[in-house]
Amino acid sequence: MNYVPIILFWALALWGSGSRRPVLIYLFFATMPFGAFAAIPTALTGGLTFTATPLITLLIILRTFLNPQGPATALTMALLPQRLMLLFLFWLVAAITTAFMPRLFENAVMVVPIRGILSETAPLRPSAQNLSQFAYLTIAVFSVFAFARLLQCPIVRQHALKAMCLGGAVTAATGFLDHASHFLPLEPLLAPFRTASYALVTDVEVLGAKRVAGLMPEASAFGGLCLAFMGALYFYRRAIFDDTVRNVWVPVVLAMLAVCAWLSTSSGTYVGVRLLMVVAAQEWFLRANTRGRTRSIYRRGLGGELSVVVAMAAGIALVLIVWPQALDPVYALIDRMVLQKTSSNSYAERGMWRSVAWASLLETHGFGVGLGGTRASSSLVAIFSGTGIIGGMLYCAFVLQSLLRPTAGAPVETQLIVSAFRFSFVPSFVVTLMVGDADFGGINAFGFGITAALAIANAERADRYARAPAVSAA
Repeated sequence: MNYVPIILFWALALWGSGSRRPVLIYLFFATMPFGAFAAIPTALTGGLTFTATPLITLLIILRTFLNPQGPATALTMALLPQRLMLLFLFWLVAAITTAFMPRLFENAVMVVPIRGILSETAPLRPSAQNLSQFAYLTIAVFSVFAFARLLQCPIVRQHALKAMCLGGAVTAATGFLDHASHFLPLEPLLAPFRTASYALVTDVEVLGAKRVAGLMPEASAFGGLCLAFMGALYFYRRAIFDDTVRNVWVPVVLAMLAVCAWLSTSSGTYVGVRLLMVVAAQEWFLRANTRGRTRSIYRRGLGGELSVVVAMAAGIALVLIVWPQALDPVYALIDRMVLQKTSSNSYAERGMWRSVAWASLLETHGFGVGLGGTRASSSLVAIFSGTGIIGGMLYCAFVLQSLLRPTAGAPVETQLIVSAFRFSFVPSFVVTLMVGDADFGGINAFGFGITAALAIANAERADRYARAPAVSAA
């Protein structure tokens, strides 16, 4: 039974690899919720788990660059500072530190190993996790290169935004199935998709309610994925040309994801959703205050969005008038998962991971312990402790470059997408500071790639316009 999903996955992957349609991009987003599914049997990989999305991403990379122009295009992007040079240099530093630092500082630095007792430190040693974590980061980095090339095409960009909506819908569906398994005998249906070799925490209850983990390893990972899709869909939706997808399907998927985020009972997700609401409100006011005919596209939908918020507020107020105790379970859950989080064992344990990871960076004189060398429970701490100060600074510089890419004079679609990336990046990034690793994830890779693709297309368009007068004069 466990081999049926694997066969189905590889059938879809092979179909996507041979199809002229952007099937692989749809599979890229649709497979994200299957974070506990080993697409290659772990018996064949020595216990390492390779999930579906990195494998689909690898196929996208190979299909993009395995052609006569592919290597030259990738090299050009890697060597030009205004394109992806900073990201490429970060990857080179990560490769060097992961290859040498675990051996250079072996037994000289104390870390919390990826595999082993999570509440105890141990001497640093080279392990298979160095290879697996570097492999995941490598796929994430070069997926940015692939997206930076593929998404220069407007048609492919629209397919990618629709695929994002599909990925959000699949995420919500897996969450509802996991929640229903608490009441219905659905475990035999879900078990074949929970074959990862690492620990899976899928049967935890809080205040008598099951923490929904979907088909991810744990509820916090599922909640983080829901948050990532919510932020991306909310802000990118205005760049979707298809009215039905933008005005019907995206709101429906957002509502389902919001329910799943609540059912995950993840404190990090709750904080992220609160921050997403703040960022969305800020974006709404900025759009409402735009002036000029050319910026009228930003004001589209303001009235409808305000109507939804007012209707929700009125509905909640009406419920509280009729039933004042209606929100008591909500208050109790927030108090338990957020306000009392600092007194929990998991909070103390994750804090210990971060402090040990940061100490390992200092003890290696800023060189780091290599990717997979220690647990960190924070994306930024994991990047700095794994790749050293140089690698961490290069990554931060690349993130800033992506957020600050200019859009002056660019088409409306470009301005909408770059603005969407800037706003959607903030909530997920803040959450990964509390729960995350060095792999910046598929949603962020897509954001980095699409902003780079638009910057490249905009620069090439400007060059063509600049050369046009000279050609006409000649």
